[in-house]
Amino acid sequence: IADDMKKAMEGLLAPTTREVRLGAAEVRDTFKISRVGTVAGCFVTDGRVNRNAQVRLLRDNVVIHTGRVASLRRFKEDVTEVRTGLECGIGIAGYNDVKPGDVIEFFTTETVRESLA
Repeated sequence: IADDMKKAMEGLLAPTTREVRLGAAEVRDTFKISRVGTVAGCFVTDGRVNRNAQVRLLRDNVVIHTGRVASLRRFKEDVTEVRTGLECGIGIAGYNDVKPGDVIEFFTTETVRESLA
């Protein structure tokens, strides 16, 4: 009975969400493309860049925009992931004010179930 009560009480606890940082890329140059918007030519400085991740645009260590990746390309091919030390083109959904020198951080959010000690 004690185990059943413990499981029932754990079910009532609200799950917590946490961010998991995947990597960062530095914007080297920007390109304006018709029907697409502004694409940032980036160099991945650490970690990895993932197409399904959320992004946070930093300018002078201040968060300017938080959103999603619209496009991720390496040369002329769409890719799902780019690793450290490689260059890529990144489009941010719904945001076009990207400037050289900006840093784009990539992260995902995970839902963690709470448990009783």
